[in-house]
Amino acid sequence: MANLLVRNVDADISQALKERASAHGVSAEAEHRRILEEALLRPKRRSFLQVLADMPDVGHDEDFARRQDEATPPVFD
Repeated sequence: MANLLVRNVDADISQALKERASAHGVSAEAEHRRILEEALLRPKRRSFLQVLADMPDVGHDEDFARRQDEATPPVFD
């Protein structure tokens, strides 16, 4: 496992890291590792096209067409 040394960190950032670590019940070093892992090893974002391609085929366009009720007058007329 590699070592990582971060220099010239603003005092406010260092204090925020310590407070966040304390809130999670871990050391500042462990919290730093966790933040780096969450930021760098999370799954890659999918494109909009990939999301659309993964949607299941649930019917035909006609299945989702709006029906006009004869008894209800149009709202914006």
